[in-house]
Amino acid sequence: MAMTKEQARRRRKIRIRKRISGTAERPRLVVFRSNKHLYAQLVDDNNGKTLATASTQLMAKDGEALKPNRESAAKVGKEIAAKALEQKIESVVFDRNGYIYHGKIKALADGAREGGLKF
Repeated sequence: MAMTKEQARRRRKIRIRKRISGTAERPRLVVFRSNKHLYAQLVDDNNGKTLATASTQLMAKDGEALKPNRESAAKVGKEIAAKALEQKIESVVFDRNGYIYHGKIKALADGAREGGLKF
């Protein structure tokens, strides 16, 4: 029996998460992709806390209509970087959450780097 795309992503996610964890000084930048939106969070795994979030959904509420494309992904990356720098966080661990580092995921990472985050 063949596994679905989602099952394959979950399997990759487990493999990645064995090696990656975030701290208060260097949180984990987690990316989630749904059909309609892109989400990014900064997570401190030691304390189990989310430090900052950004998404196309939150940005759409502020007025700009965002489609789940590469341009929007770059904007979400810059937004999460700005929120991180407000909290004096400069370096993060990137968690692609089992998604292939390509397209929207890469655009979000590049946007975060442009915004001033190091990873």
